[in-house]
Amino acid sequence: MKKILALAVVSLSAVVSFNAAAESKIEAGKAAVAKYNCASCHGADFQTPIDPGYPKLAGQHKDYLKHAMVAYKRGNQVSNGRSNAIMGPLSKQLSGQDIENIATYLHSLPTTLVLRK
Repeated sequence: MKKILALAVVSLSAVVSFNAAAESKIEAGKAAVAKYNCASCHGADFQTPIDPGYPKLAGQHKDYLKHAMVAYKRGNQVSNGRSNAIMGPLSKQLSGQDIENIATYLHSLPTTLVLRK
């Protein structure tokens, strides 16, 4: 019984620690999108971009967001790179931690995106 209780305490501690780390990344990501003025193109709610060709970012998968930012950072000179006059210079300023935080924040936002079947 003591082993089960100890395991439960350890498991609960891990969950609390994980949630605190995620919350920290969300707050850091929120600060980063403000610093880099992402809303000026992608909209204040990150669901209503100023141009229909710009992606809706709120609620997107973290992996997609991270991949896109890294691809813009690489540029089109390498495989898996992307070229964009706005995103290229902006993404080059981002650290790996910035990218992680921004992706975590944007993923956490409410979204109208749906998966079509």
